[in-house]
Amino acid sequence: MRTIDVADITQNIKQMCIEVNHFLSKDMDEAMKCAVQTEKAPLGRQILCQLQENLKIAGEDMIPICQDTGMAVIFLEIGQEVHFVGGSLEEAVNEGVRQGYTEGYLRKSVVKDPILRENTKDNTPAVIHYELVEGNQVKITVAPKGFGSENMSRVFMLKPADGIEGVKNAILTAVKDAGPNACPPMVVGVGVGGTFEKCALLAKKALTRAVDEHSDIPYVKELEEELLQKINKTGIGPGGLGGSTTALAVNINTYPTHIAGLPVAVNICCHVNRHAVRVL
Repeated sequence: MRTIDVADITQNIKQMCIEVNHFLSKDMDEAMKCAVQTEKAPLGRQILCQLQENLKIAGEDMIPICQDTGMAVIFLEIGQEVHFVGGSLEEAVNEGVRQGYTEGYLRKSVVKDPILRENTKDNTPAVIHYELVEGNQVKITVAPKGFGSENMSRVFMLKPADGIEGVKNAILTAVKDAGPNACPPMVVGVGVGGTFEKCALLAKKALTRAVDEHSDIPYVKELEEELLQKINKTGIGPGGLGGSTTALAVNINTYPTHIAGLPVAVNICCHVNRHAVRVL
């Protein structure tokens, strides 16, 4: 049994909240730089160059890469041989978010009640997903989600007879309906299978996978490649102003489902697609 003080969780999440809001992850940085070289439309290339300039200024002056610093989404993969001490794990996670957004001068975008709309003033509470796994480590993934793209996300409860063509159509429908509102070039996270809520979680987690990595399942890998091509042929382009780079990646996760269902969730993220990972 390994003992971890929850204060270490707080400290790491604080640092990660600041880091992920100021710097692109390595995979996203490389994808954005590649897009500048491959974009065919002059205006689209100009938009991508402006985004590169924005990222450069953000890094040099330590200002956020986007004014919407998002609602903090935290994935915790906790080894079964880990024992936490020093207080509540959930309170420690939220304290890390609170410190990160306060000390990092990040925008506080969370309201306490969805109807009354009173701001919590520290960007808490976070949305926390726990998963128990084998081992004695804790994997922390911090993925703040801005709502320009979050609002463009969809869940489709398809019939089994809709099959793979129905899945393709659902993904393309969500992307086309999102258009410029998701701040393209976007990353498209997709969850297929499970239940209503499970497919949405699959889609959210798909956004944290590196954009240069494909699914290990052959047909899913082919589907990711096919959908990326089709999305980039829609002409939406960078900033929604036209071009051949509408999406940088389509990441698809699947899960077993019921004989009577085919749930599909599409969780779209903007060009920053913030995610950072640490293992304790």
